[in-house]
Amino acid sequence: QAVRWHIELQPWASPTPSLNYEALRFLKYISTSQISCEHMNLSSLKGYSETTKKPWSICLDERFSLIHRIRSKQCRLYSLGLGSDDNQFEIGMANSGCEVHRFDPSIKSAHIQEGQHLWYHRLSIDWRDPNPAIATHKLHSNTKKLGTILNEFGHQKIDVLKADVESAEWKILENLILEDVVEQIGQLVFEVHIHWPGFEVSGNDSTVVRYWYSLLRELELKDFRLFHTYKDLSKPQMFLKKNAFNASSCYTLSWVNTRWK
Repeated sequence: QAVRWHIELQPWASPTPSLNYEALRFLKYISTSQISCEHMNLSSLKGYSETTKKPWSICLDERFSLIHRIRSKQCRLYSLGLGSDDNQFEIGMANSGCEVHRFDPSIKSAHIQEGQHLWYHRLSIDWRDPNPAIATHKLHSNTKKLGTILNEFGHQKIDVLKADVESAEWKILENLILEDVVEQIGQLVFEVHIHWPGFEVSGNDSTVVRYWYSLLRELELKDFRLFHTYKDLSKPQMFLKKNAFNASSCYTLSWVNTRWK
């Protein structure tokens, strides 16, 4: 299978590139559920208290594998974060018997186990592995691609991948798609930031939004369906540095891989 270097860009939303049309198409897309999910929070599971600061919605409907894997204590959550103290979701998943791995470069030591099911790793997930020949990359030796970590940990599958990585999400998502790692994931819960293009995303505004949209369409082509959108009204209401389109700068999007039964 040939290695893919670029995602397939979708056609422009209008005959000539227009930020207005791109933004409206993108915002409509992230605000429209593609599949319904009845059971989306952990309150039905034991040991879970509803004190999360924001809803990390997962689909616990019987027709998808997650609820069955939780019951049989076979589920695995990877959580990508950057110094956030909001780990109620991770603790709740661990209390329900899931194997939980939290990756955060701000953690004090390399690996910490907390309780029976919760591990913290001082690792940052990136869209590339560091190049040991480049001096500045040596400083980032605890930065790795998700595919590399899966191989090192000996994990074939992740039931839930949660990511709150402060604008690195677009390039990480691109890497997961290009390397087919996304096919090893059952559900994605990503916080996306749209107040600026994101790390290493370049181009004018309409080009950036077309790229974001194209990434999400790639997920759809890989049988992921959006089932929940949380528009964070506590964050600045900004779209690419503009107060426009009635958009928040931050959304939490949840997808289920419908190929996973």
